[in-house]
Amino acid sequence: MTPMTLSLPSVVELNDPQLAAALRHKIERKTVPHGALGRLAALAERLGLILGTTEPRLLAPQLVVCAADHGIAARGVSAYPSDVTWQMVGNFLAGGAAVSVLARQHGIAQTVVDCGVRKDFAPAPGLVIRKIASGTQDSAIGPAMSAAQCEQAVQNGIELVRGLPGNALLLGEMGIGNTSAASLLAARLGGIDVAEVTGAGTGLDAAGIARKTAVLRQALAANAGATEPLEVLAALGGFEIATLVGCVLQAASERRVVVVDGFIASAAVLVACRIAPPVMQRCVFAHRSDERGHARLLALLGAEPLMDLALRVGEGSGAVLAWPILESACRILGEMASFESAGVSDKA
Repeated sequence: MTPMTLSLPSVVELNDPQLAAALRHKIERKTVPHGALGRLAALAERLGLILGTTEPRLLAPQLVVCAADHGIAARGVSAYPSDVTWQMVGNFLAGGAAVSVLARQHGIAQTVVDCGVRKDFAPAPGLVIRKIASGTQDSAIGPAMSAAQCEQAVQNGIELVRGLPGNALLLGEMGIGNTSAASLLAARLGGIDVAEVTGAGTGLDAAGIARKTAVLRQALAANAGATEPLEVLAALGGFEIATLVGCVLQAASERRVVVVDGFIASAAVLVACRIAPPVMQRCVFAHRSDERGHARLLALLGAEPLMDLALRVGEGSGAVLAWPILESACRILGEMASFESAGVSDKA
């Protein structure tokens, strides 16, 4: 059950047959052979439905990179030490991370959120401090978070999005050990054997993946009683994932376009969808990550990603790479001539 102390935003079903028909007609009249726009047409229609118009425009896109540490990382589930989390936060703020470069290229505002990193940061432009604690507890022996901590992280995400401009949210994250948390969430909420969704993460070899899988089985057993979405999130998730869940729920309630990155971001969306299923109507899945569990998680969600570049970067990098495709879909819908306006003959 949803804890009574947390007030979750309402996410209503998008059900406007008249708008859907108008969008479809507009796309069908564009000056290309019928069906030639393929999935770009489907994307344009989805963006129009999310934003509630036949003339969708993407305004002031916001990239939110949520960062936190994970207690389970101490069990060797990552090829990198936990210090990389706080070091990468510095890299984001300095503009040197992959996603920072891409966001700069495409004019996307980047906000980095300290949700629970094991280091205190001085105030800096582009940094928001919403630290719950210095990392979660080890989920292999008990809940990663208390219910109160989980609620606070979700609430932080809700409030963060409320304060951001624009109508599109791109999801990013950073946290050594967070592929383990994502695997655990996918396994428990999806009813999937954890081995199916456990991969190399930051670069484990086959033996490392086997060790990681064994640790994750311990975590599932230690938290066997957690079955409801927020219970599962508290028991097996991370502060950055919980914050992203709040971000997704609030963005969906405001009918923002939610651009989903890779495995960890998709795990946050899975939790949000279990809380409010209409969330899926607002999501555009950017790419299929090379992380083993992502394809399985996308299938569970019924999501078809826009790209497959064999990326395993995280950070929101795939979401930002996909951004120009979303912009192109809007421009095709708004600027491309129709057979009538261009004086071009349609098929007989």
